[in-house]
Amino acid sequence: MTTVLYDIHDAVATITLNRPERLNAINPQLLDEFVSALRRANADPQVHVILLTGAGRAFCAGDDLKEFDSQVGTEDETRAYIENIQDVTRELCLNNKVVVGAIHGWAVGGGLEWVINCDFVVMADDARFFFPEISLGIFVTGAVTQLLPQQIGAAKAKRMILLGDRYNAADAAALGFDWEIVPTGDVIDHARALARRIAALPQGPVRDLKAALRESGQDSMDAAMRRETDATLRGFLDPDSAQRARDRLA
Repeated sequence: MTTVLYDIHDAVATITLNRPERLNAINPQLLDEFVSALRRANADPQVHVILLTGAGRAFCAGDDLKEFDSQVGTEDETRAYIENIQDVTRELCLNNKVVVGAIHGWAVGGGLEWVINCDFVVMADDARFFFPEISLGIFVTGAVTQLLPQQIGAAKAKRMILLGDRYNAADAAALGFDWEIVPTGDVIDHARALARRIAALPQGPVRDLKAALRESGQDSMDAAMRRETDATLRGFLDPDSAQRARDRLA
């Protein structure tokens, strides 16, 4: 089964996470297919905007704890898997195409990281989001150690990541996120309209703007992801993390 769907219309590439039976939780296949889809969109001159969403009842429920062991091998294998996670962020943030997220249901862990990686977020009013990584003995990725403090401030970012509190869409503004909150049934239409509006703009200035805004913090973003990769590697390789994942499923 294909875990990521890809469609182009009106210069917008819609990339849909497609494991609805697992709330689009991340496993190696989904991760590989997601990176490939993003690279395809970024390499296609006919694509002006990337629209990111999830099939079924959620955007992405984070790492699939039922497949935790598939993410951990030797140190080199585990590092390669983590770098693949970071490749998603590189494709979302370090390329020059605008990314619009159409987010509904759960956005957890890596899924929430990808929301934070989007340039614009349209979120359904039924959305829920949190970071479970620290409670599992692992670590966040997706450059959120840089991006999240920029978006909501260091103190709130620290609380979100460290304590793993659960939030709903109504909390987004109070936290400091500049996300558009819409009724659940309207999220994809609102996001698609925004994507088409951006896609219709002259693309040279659009690309230049994203690059200019990114370059001021690119060095620190790269450094943040290197630190995250090392910390996540230590967490994945700790046998206690695997036990915590099993306990969470019990």
